[in-house]
Amino acid sequence: MIQETRRVLKNIGKINPESIDDAIRAGAYDGLKKALLVQPADVINELMGADLHGRGGAGFPAGMKQKFVSESCMHCPQRYVVVNADEGEPGTFKDRIIMEQDPHLYLEGTIIAAYAVQASKGFIYIRGEYHDSIRKTRVAIKDAYKKGLLGKNILGSGFDCDIEVKLGAGSYLCGEELTMLESLEGKRGNPRIKPPFPAEKGAFGLPTLVNNVETLANIPFIIAHGKAEFRKLGTEGSPGTKIFTISGRVNRAGHYEVPMGVTLQELIHLAGGMSEGKPFKAALLGGAAGTFVDASMLEEQMSYDNLKKKGATLGSGAVIIFAEGDPVVEALHNCLRFFRHESCGKCVPCRTGTAQLVKSAEQLRNGHPDKKALLEQMIRESTIMAATSLCPLGQSPVLPLKSAASYFSRELTEIK
Repeated sequence: MIQETRRVLKNIGKINPESIDDAIRAGAYDGLKKALLVQPADVINELMGADLHGRGGAGFPAGMKQKFVSESCMHCPQRYVVVNADEGEPGTFKDRIIMEQDPHLYLEGTIIAAYAVQASKGFIYIRGEYHDSIRKTRVAIKDAYKKGLLGKNILGSGFDCDIEVKLGAGSYLCGEELTMLESLEGKRGNPRIKPPFPAEKGAFGLPTLVNNVETLANIPFIIAHGKAEFRKLGTEGSPGTKIFTISGRVNRAGHYEVPMGVTLQELIHLAGGMSEGKPFKAALLGGAAGTFVDASMLEEQMSYDNLKKKGATLGSGAVIIFAEGDPVVEALHNCLRFFRHESCGKCVPCRTGTAQLVKSAEQLRNGHPDKKALLEQMIRESTIMAATSLCPLGQSPVLPLKSAASYFSRELTEIK
C-alpha cells in the first residue's frame, strides 16, 4: 500500500522551526543560491518544465503565472509577489503545517519567485487566527534579513527584496486572489471584476504574482534538484507530491504528503482506515467548494487531470470522509450555510442565491413533497449563480450540489 513520500514536509519534526541555522543545515536556501546564479528567465523556464500546478485549489501552472507577471508592463516601477496564506477552506490545514513547522521553506520559495519576476517587494497575507504561523513567519523573516537572505543585494547578487506579513481578518472570501489584494491594500475584502488579472494589475495597480504557500514550498526543490527530479513523482499531467488533509470518519485524521495519482482508497488506508469499522459512503473532495463522490471513485487517481475528467475536483487537497449512516443532505446543508454566512453581499446573485439555497436545503431535509423537483431547481439556481456572480464564492455552490445530486440522487429525493 501507499506510504508517505515527504518532499515539502521532509523537515517536519526534524528541525526547530524557529532556528534558521537548523533550516540551513537541512538544505534551506540552497535553491535560492542556485537561482541567483542564473537569469530570472531561466528560473521561470525550469518551473515551466517541471509543470508545477498551483496547490491552492485552481491548479494553474505556476511557471506560466510567473511568465505572465514577468512580461507584464516591462517598464513598471514595481512588481509584487503576494503569498496567499489565508487558508480558509473547510477541511484544509496544509499551509498551516508548513508555516508552523518549516517557515523558511516557503519563505525561500517566495524569494525565488520574487527574483523570477523581478519583484523587489513581497507580502505574506496570513489569516489572523493563525497565531503560531504569524509569529514563526515573522521570526523567519527577521532571521533571513540577518543572514543577508532578504533586503539589499541578497547574497551579493545585486537583487533586492523586502518581505512583510499582512494579516487577514477571518474572511473566507479573502482566499480569492483579487479579494485578498483588496484587503491587502487596506480596503474591505470585496471581489474585483476580472479582467484585469493580478499579473497585469494586482496590488496597488501593479503587476503581482500571487501564489499559495504549498506552491511556493515546492519551488526550492525544483530549483535545487531540477525539473526532471521533480517529475519523477506524480503523474504525467500532475507531477510532484501533494499534501492531503484528511478528516471525518477515519482513524488518523491529519496531513499526508504523497505522490500525485494516489487513489482515494489509498488515502483512507494511510489515514488508518474507516473509524469504528464502518463502510465508506462518501467523500467531499476540496472542502465546501468541492465535490461529493461515492464508492465508485475509490480507485480513481487523485490528480488534477483525472478528477477533472471525472467531473470532480482536487481543490486544496481537503478530503472529508463519510461513513454509511451519515446523511449527505446534512453535509450539503452545512456547505450551503457556510456559503451564505461568508457571502460579502456585493453582488445580487450570490447575496440572494446563497440565502435561497439554504432555505431550499432546509426543505430538502424536512420533507418537501417533491424533493426531486426541488433539487433540480436548486441546481438550476446554483448554475445561474455560477454564471453571474463576481467571484468564486458565488460560483461554488453548484459544485457540491451537482455532485451530490449525481452520486446520491436517490437518497436526497426519497420521501421519508
